[in-house]
Formats: sequence, C-alpha cells, structure tokens
Amino acid sequence: MLAPGATIGILGGGQLGRMLALAAAELGFKCHIYCPDPASPAFDVAVAKTVAAYEDEAALAAFAGAVSVVTYEFENVPVSTAVFLAGKVPVLPGPRALGVAQDRGAEKKLMVELGIPVARFALVDGPADAVRGVAEIGAPAVLKTRRFGYDGKGQVRIEVQEDAGEAWDEIGGQPAVLEAFVPFEREISVLVVRGAGGASAVYDVVENRHEDHILATSTVPAAIAPEVAQKARAIGLKIAEALDYVGLLAVEMFVVAGAGGTDLLVNEIAPRVHNSGHWTQDAALVSQFENHIRAVAGWPLGSVDRHSDVVMTNLIGYAADNWATIAAVPGVRLHLYGKAEVRPGRKMGHVNRLEPRSG
Repeated sequence: MLAPGATIGILGGGQLGRMLALAAAELGFKCHIYCPDPASPAFDVAVAKTVAAYEDEAALAAFAGAVSVVTYEFENVPVSTAVFLAGKVPVLPGPRALGVAQDRGAEKKLMVELGIPVARFALVDGPADAVRGVAEIGAPAVLKTRRFGYDGKGQVRIEVQEDAGEAWDEIGGQPAVLEAFVPFEREISVLVVRGAGGASAVYDVVENRHEDHILATSTVPAAIAPEVAQKARAIGLKIAEALDYVGLLAVEMFVVAGAGGTDLLVNEIAPRVHNSGHWTQDAALVSQFENHIRAVAGWPLGSVDRHSDVVMTNLIGYAADNWATIAAVPGVRLHLYGKAEVRPGRKMGHVNRLEPRSG
C-alpha cells in the first residue's frame, strides 16, 4: 500500500492522464507523466514529466527509478514498454491486459475462451481472407484493424461481398478482424474496478450514444431491465478476474433483442479509465479516476454508489468555445482539458448534467 507522498507514473499525457493526476493529488500522491507529446495537457497538473519515445529505454529506466508504480491512460502504449518497465517497477494493470486490449483478435479469442458472446467474426490477414470472411459471416459486415483503432478510425463497413477487397485496401492492408454487423438496440458500458487482492466493484451500467463514431453522450441509469444490468456486471467481473486485472476496466457491449430475450454481445474492452465513466466525477461518491488510483496504489476501493442521475456530454471541437454559457447552467458541471489547439473531432472537455436520482 503506497503512502501519501509517493509518486505514481502515468504513461500517456492526454485528458485521461490529466484527470488521473488530479484524482491522485486529492489523495496526497504525486504524478510523473511520461509522453512523447511535448504539448500533453496532463503535464500541467503533474509534478514531473518526461518527454520521450515509448521505445527509449534509457528514458524509461530513469522514469521507473523516479516512481513507485506505473499505470497508463491509453492502451496504445507498446506492450514492450510495459514489459520493460515491469522488470523495474510494478506496472498495473499488467502487460497481459494491455496486450489483449490492443488486439481485437486477441480480445475476441479471450471472449470465446470465457464463453462470453461476441458478434460473429473472422481474422483477416489479406484481401482473400476478407472475401472469404464475408462469404461466411454475411453482409453487411465491418472490417476493423486489429490494432490502433479508436473513435471509428481503422474500420470500414462492407455492404456486399464484392467490396471486401477494396475495404482491405482502405484500412491500409493491416491485420484485421471482420465482424458481422450487429443490429443493436443500444450500446452500454460496464466499469469494473478491481484491487490487487481481488476485491472488486462495478459502477451502474452506462448507456452510450455515438455520433460519427465518437462518444456523444453517456446516460446513467441505462434504460435496461435490472436482469440485463446484472448480466452485464457479471460479464465485466468475469473478464477482470480472467485478466487478474488491477485498476479500472471498461467493457463496451451491445444490447441485442434475441429470440429468447435480450442478449449482450461484448464489443471491446479498454484497460484504463474510460470516456463513458466521466459521469462518476460528479454523480458517484468516488470517481473512476480516484478508484483507479486507489487500486494501483494498493488502497481499499472507494464506494461506487451513485447519488444522482446524470447525462455526460462530450464537448467535441469548437463546442468547448461555449464554456461561459455552459458554466452558467444550473445543475451542470463543466470539465475542460486544457488542450491548446481546437480541432474538429477532438475531445476538448465534457459536461455532466445532474438530476435527482430516480432509481
């Protein structure tokens, strides 16, 4: 158990790292951010920073010597970086969880091993695989790069089998996963926090809405039956246990109407704090950020109880320019990320709109 005053290392300097560092400071910890981007917004709220490539072993060794534990704020840190650091300092969540979450193929295989439903899929290593996959799975289908995809990047929808080869070219000819298109009723996410001793807790299930493949809103409580919510929580806990996970794990799922009732299909996992968990900053007793810090520091987990209904809305691009108007709205909490450059499609902040808890 780390005592207040210890330094926590964070790989990645984006808004998630910034909010992790702020949560850590409230518990008396210091944070050292490691990120190649010299304009990282997390630097503004950390006591130390390292600007270096994730492959720079000399910089990584110095970083490891300056911190008591390492975590990360996004999953595209090279696994080799996590493995190198783990030889010098605890890295939580562990490199295995990072590796699985980085590769959609590995993710799918893990779900199959655990008996957790996913959309029908095929691994694709060339245009011929894509054509065969569509013949087996049917169209429409979605071809997704196995690695480095987020916010809709690295994926192409295939409407007819003849488009499969072109889709392969469109994603850059990278190893991919072909997934059957899922006619879902809604998208949800489950946020599981698990400590090193195996103690775990699950936040209320979140209902998500995307626009242009980017999360637009997260609403809690989700409009799902209690038994569906319980099933979703159980899936999240099962995945966290299988990975011997420490920290906050997000599991995104589709809610699908099946012949035997409502089904849940896991879409993907994220080994970190998650955009759909930002509501916890203002509507839960302990936020996802604080609970992640508690877990990696070896502390007891905080309460995941929710005291309010809430809708989290991302501020994308120039929407954040309305900060003064937003800040004046009763019942709204505004969170800005301190990014210097506004770009279309870039997450610049979010707002949480609170209402009295309805159930």
